[in-house]
Amino acid sequence: MRHVPHVPHAPQARSSVLRRAVLAAAVAVAAGLPAVSSAQQQTLTIGLIPAEDSQAMIESSRQVLDALQQQLGMTVKPFVATDYNGVIEALRSKKLDVAYLGPFSYVLASSVANVEAFSVAVTKKTGQSAYKSVILARKDSGVHTVAELKGKNFAFVDPSSASGHLFPKAGLQQAGYDPDALFGRVLFSGSHDASILAVANKKVDAAAVADRIFASAVAKGTVKQDDFVVLWSSKPIPESPMVWRKDLDPALKDKLAKALANLKDVKWGDQGVLNGFQPTNDAAYDVVRDTAKVLKLDLRSMK
Repeated sequence: MRHVPHVPHAPQARSSVLRRAVLAAAVAVAAGLPAVSSAQQQTLTIGLIPAEDSQAMIESSRQVLDALQQQLGMTVKPFVATDYNGVIEALRSKKLDVAYLGPFSYVLASSVANVEAFSVAVTKKTGQSAYKSVILARKDSGVHTVAELKGKNFAFVDPSSASGHLFPKAGLQQAGYDPDALFGRVLFSGSHDASILAVANKKVDAAAVADRIFASAVAKGTVKQDDFVVLWSSKPIPESPMVWRKDLDPALKDKLAKALANLKDVKWGDQGVLNGFQPTNDAAYDVVRDTAKVLKLDLRSMK
């Protein structure tokens, strides 16, 4: 006679499942692990790169932050450091869940913190997820070519900035110039806006900045486009990515990626009006790593 295994009645099965769940929770607590899912966290902390001063950066991101908060159903708390490395360190120490980083600062973050790129903004204006670095000078400065920058005062943005330092430096080198010997005095302004104003106010003769941030400054009336000349322009640079800590709850990651994709007709700082975010991955930033090799950079030493 064939043996038929005993199947508990439904109430008994539910009771057994409940006992196992309670036991698992008790083991987790005993082991010092959280007994609740990280998907239940109430606040998402998001780091923003210092393209502008802290308050201006938060205000220019307000529509995005509010829209994310509404879609996620949780508080979204912004954080702006004084430089790129401040955001990277906050990610590394788990004080941030998500951050908006420049391409080079992302490559650095991926090597020192447990993070990965997952999304990039697409704008209504360009329909692209890339931008360019440009070297600007005033039209009345007498500088109209890169060669005429010899001995002139120059502003970069930040040592880790893609469009504000590393891509233009590599571009100058590939064009046959020694960027370390070309200029007179070199300074790091700390933000693209500060570099643009330094040129406008004749504090420096030229500066390297992101083209879209310059366009935004023109659109806001901060500077007049006719006052400037573009001396050099880079090839397309992969857009600054949104990154998350790899150990975030998968359900929260999925919800966040979908929320960003839905951010359409929302204005975001120098990006202009968004047409959502599209997926990206770590491999998209290999061009940045290749540029670092051209410059023989050890990104970790730039911290």
